[in-house]
Amino acid sequence: MGNLAKGTFMIRLGVNIDHVATIREARRGKEPDPVAAAILATLAGADGITIHLREDRRHIQDRDVFRVREAVTTRLNLEMASSEEILAIALKAMPEEATLVPEKRQELTTEGGLDVIATEAATRRAVEMLKAAGIHVSLFIDPDFKQVDQAKKLAADAIEFQTASYSEAVGESGIAAEIVKLETATAHARALGLHVHMGHGLNYWNVKPIVRIPGVEELNIGHSIVSRAVLVGMERAVREMKEAMQEHYPNPKKLS
Repeated sequence: MGNLAKGTFMIRLGVNIDHVATIREARRGKEPDPVAAAILATLAGADGITIHLREDRRHIQDRDVFRVREAVTTRLNLEMASSEEILAIALKAMPEEATLVPEKRQELTTEGGLDVIATEAATRRAVEMLKAAGIHVSLFIDPDFKQVDQAKKLAADAIEFQTASYSEAVGESGIAAEIVKLETATAHARALGLHVHMGHGLNYWNVKPIVRIPGVEELNIGHSIVSRAVLVGMERAVREMKEAMQEHYPNPKKLS
């Protein structure tokens, strides 16, 4: 966790570079290179790099996983479905963290959290296999107490609350209601001993209330940073996100 001063800590920023590969795959070419993006993001202060190896390989490819794994010197988070094929790749690549997510072939991006109650058997098996290999496991779920309780029962190390509902909320009351859900779910998860991450749909403006939620340790942000990077470059885009997070972080304290 990044130091602000002795004894104080900032929320970590994981930069998702999937959409660098999305641009490359539009032409089935060689550029832009996700590895270069990972290196530039790290130089600019990213605390980790996130990639999602989807079953349909719409952006990140198998080769990217291993090339990015070699390049990342901080922390690699591999988002993944709990399929046999993807599990085998994860166990070979050995990221520091694996985040289990729901996945539908027809969706544009991940929609909603993983229902860890309905997928208990498959999720439990994936968690056990990954943890046995020494990989930290996070579950991408909705800010719902039942889902949090199940994540704890499945022995996940962390949960990542999907913030899509928050980022898509309309009106002050709607936004406020989503923030309350995230705050209460975070407090519940922390009480159970789970690490709390958040991500999906966060940008340079709506990230501000999120960093004020006590107990949040990490944000994973991709589309907004890559979109900004197209205009100003990856390093500046990452620095600006870090600055947005730091500006609104309230009197940081060490997370136990």
